[in-house]
Amino acid sequence: MLQHQQKFIMTFLGLVVLLLLTFASPNSSCTGKEQRFLLDFLAQLSHGGNSGLNMSWVHGTDCCAWEGVTCRGDNTVMGISLTSKGLTGRISPSLGNLSGLMNLNLSHNSLHGSLPKELVLHSTIVVLDVSFNQLEGSLQDLQSLNPGPPLQVLNISSNFFTGQFTGEIPASICVSPSFTELDLSRNQFSSNIPQGLDDCSMLRVLKAGHNNLSGILPHELFRATSLEQLSFPNNGLHGVLDGSQVVKLSNLTVLDLGSNGLSGEVPDSIGQLRRLEELHLGNNNMSGELPLTIGNCTNLRYISLRNNSFTGDLSKVNFTLLDLSIADFSMNYFTGTIPESIYACNNLIALRLAYNNFHGQFSSKIGNLRSLSFLSLTNNSLTNIEDVIQTLRRCKNLTTLLMGSNFKGEIMPQVKSIDGFQNLEVLSIDTCPLVGQIPLWLSKLTKLKILDLSSNQLTGSIPSWISRLHFLFFLDISSNRLLGDIPTALMKMTMLQAEMNAEKLDPEFLELPIYWTPSRQYRLLGAFPAALHLGNNKFTGTIPPEIGQMKMLMYLNFSSNSLSGEIPQEICNLTSLQVLDFSNNQLTGAFPSTLSELHFLSTFNVSYNELEGPVPTGGQFDTFSNSSYIGNPNLCGDVLSKHCSTTPRDQTFSSRQHSSRLPIIFGVIFGGLSALALLACFLIARLVYNDHTENLVPLQRR
Repeated sequence: MLQHQQKFIMTFLGLVVLLLLTFASPNSSCTGKEQRFLLDFLAQLSHGGNSGLNMSWVHGTDCCAWEGVTCRGDNTVMGISLTSKGLTGRISPSLGNLSGLMNLNLSHNSLHGSLPKELVLHSTIVVLDVSFNQLEGSLQDLQSLNPGPPLQVLNISSNFFTGQFTGEIPASICVSPSFTELDLSRNQFSSNIPQGLDDCSMLRVLKAGHNNLSGILPHELFRATSLEQLSFPNNGLHGVLDGSQVVKLSNLTVLDLGSNGLSGEVPDSIGQLRRLEELHLGNNNMSGELPLTIGNCTNLRYISLRNNSFTGDLSKVNFTLLDLSIADFSMNYFTGTIPESIYACNNLIALRLAYNNFHGQFSSKIGNLRSLSFLSLTNNSLTNIEDVIQTLRRCKNLTTLLMGSNFKGEIMPQVKSIDGFQNLEVLSIDTCPLVGQIPLWLSKLTKLKILDLSSNQLTGSIPSWISRLHFLFFLDISSNRLLGDIPTALMKMTMLQAEMNAEKLDPEFLELPIYWTPSRQYRLLGAFPAALHLGNNKFTGTIPPEIGQMKMLMYLNFSSNSLSGEIPQEICNLTSLQVLDFSNNQLTGAFPSTLSELHFLSTFNVSYNELEGPVPTGGQFDTFSNSSYIGNPNLCGDVLSKHCSTTPRDQTFSSRQHSSRLPIIFGVIFGGLSALALLACFLIARLVYNDHTENLVPLQRR
């Protein structure tokens, strides 16, 4: 019985294997033609840029099992997805011979050359994505007289396509009744927006941002009433936002016209776009008061009006928008107090009110913003900093707080501790100017990474507890009235000592960029340079040699103090330094011999000290002008047009050695002369003795 069962099992397994072999036979694999078309595509890729595919795309094997290839039940190729595979080379037109291809995604590679029109005008391709490559050419080359293709999604963003972006966009695309998404952003298109896009009756997404488009928004564009996303940021568009036209796009969820040259006001009809979720109008030339109807856009999640010339009392607008998460009203001329209605936005994550004319202080209702993480209040006329801090501490999720250029002449709150701000990572209270000392309550902000207290009138010394802020890597306390020695505790800032510590920084993007300077913005905290700014204070004493421990420092500024002594040799350990400024102090001596090993220096200034000897040469130091050294009369070198025949450093060093060795030299000389004198006396005595002896001997013999 057992033998019969075993025989049955063996027979069954054999049938299973036979069936598997049957299904895996070449007869059920993709056709030889399609395999050849795919291999033609592979052959057009540059050597080394297709090594991953070479392991999978092998002649004679089933191409339906190749990496990135999907097939239908009849084994015809239906989709190719090779995104982020490091592909280089050109796209072969042979892919256009795949008669059943519906989805082609070659995005995020390094492909170059043109986009074959055989793909754009393909009879079955529905989604074509070649974004984030290095493709080029003109869209005019893609025109055809053939009936419109079934293409629904065309994404050619982030390439180098050129040519005039005009009504000459292939008509075969726009007449397709099924066309829904067109993304032409981040290329090099110029001229005006085409007038024929209203023929794309089903078009839902139209993106052409970050190009060189100009002109006005054509009226025909607003007849594409199916549009849900209209995005043309970072171009050269001008004119006004016509309210009678905008209202026609009732399905809009995203309107992005930021960073253009639009003028005029935000039309009242904006309130009729009830589905609107994002409104980007920042960085234009728009003006006037914000319409009260904006409160009717109850689905609004994101609004940016940054850097325009809007005016009026913002508190008149009802911002009771329950879905609002990010709001940027900065760099305008808004007045009044901070709108009370904004405190009802329970989902608000980021709020920027910087560079306006707001006054007064916060309502205690701001504590209702439990989700608030980013708050920028810089450059307004807010008052009562202690009350503001006590109020904001209730926002438990706050990570970024920027409130400099307010609270004119007030006293820095000196309470010992503040119950709150346990998640704060960025704090800027600069340019107020506040009086008082660096407060102890800052020592409780254990997650702090960036601290800016510059351009105030703070007095006292640097507190030793600063090194206990284990995540702090950017400290700016310049332009105050701080005094005393630079404490060695400052050199123990954990994040500045080793790269492994820097890796602990949160890689997540900020909710809004931090505009640290007019030309610098940061979306990641980790992108900030590791910096120590102590310039323009009253610090005395020497530069601690322990500074060599801060190996991650990129910016080091001790300028305009009263520091003395020599530049410590340990400064050469700071091999990541990009900026080094010791100007306007009382430093003496010569430069450390290995200073030229700081290969990343782009700014170097030691002017107006009492340094001596030759200036550093080699590497980056050959790029610095004499302004880096001016005000040090005892320095020499080619950059100063002062020859170092016998350098003051050598003279000083030799004179010091000479002075220190004079007693030894005199002792050796005197001792030597004395020894010679004694030796001479001995020899003379010996000669006299020998002569006397010779005279005595004969007498004895006689």
